[in-house]
Amino acid sequence: MVEIYPCWSARLWRVYTGELFGERAPTTQTLPLAEVELLAPCEPRTVVGLWNNFHALAQKNGWTPPPEPLYFIKAAGSLAGPGSITPAAAESVGRVAFEGELAIVIGRPTHAVSVEQATAHIAGYTCANDLTAIELLNRDATFAQWTRAKGLPGFGVFGPVIETEFDHLQATLRTRVGGRERQNYALSDMIVPPAALVSLISQDIALQAGDLILCGTSLGVLPMKPGTEVEVEIDGIGVLRHRYG
Repeated sequence: MVEIYPCWSARLWRVYTGELFGERAPTTQTLPLAEVELLAPCEPRTVVGLWNNFHALAQKNGWTPPPEPLYFIKAAGSLAGPGSITPAAAESVGRVAFEGELAIVIGRPTHAVSVEQATAHIAGYTCANDLTAIELLNRDATFAQWTRAKGLPGFGVFGPVIETEFDHLQATLRTRVGGRERQNYALSDMIVPPAALVSLISQDIALQAGDLILCGTSLGVLPMKPGTEVEVEIDGIGVLRHRYG
């Protein structure tokens, strides 16, 4: 198995041998960035998405900050990597919105860990766009269809890299849609921060290496039209680019 890790200062990628979440070692081989096709940086089995996890959005909508994480599970078939094209949803689905988010990447089996233990279970962080079929979500007044509205093909885009040295308290997320900035929010505004999310969610779900926790989004979410280019940029991680439709 060969994993490729970036050497950003030289615009080169160094090739490693071994396992992404296990033992690995660098080789002497490097590849120019222009010659590398970026795929999704890992293969999650479980993807957890957060709702109502930013103070600014909760305040605007009159939501009470939750006493514990409110989350849903995204279908594995919804996942896609940087540079991908998310198929435009059928007209019957209705409008589709972007949601730029920070994603936590789990680095080892994680179940019922404490907040103090949680940091050691985080491999790193990446960018994500958690697309939502906003009309489908509440189409049935008796049952909110989170799985269906979040699970269409290409509705879980993430990448481009897993950043192992990252401080969410110092970072801002920006989402650009068709070149226009639509979201710009500080990740320090999170209601439940990353280590606490990992700890609390792991009380319920046994997470595995490569699984993702999407930390939720903040202000600025809007519907998109097919053909729209989307960029999610997080300080210290990079830019996730893809196209909707």
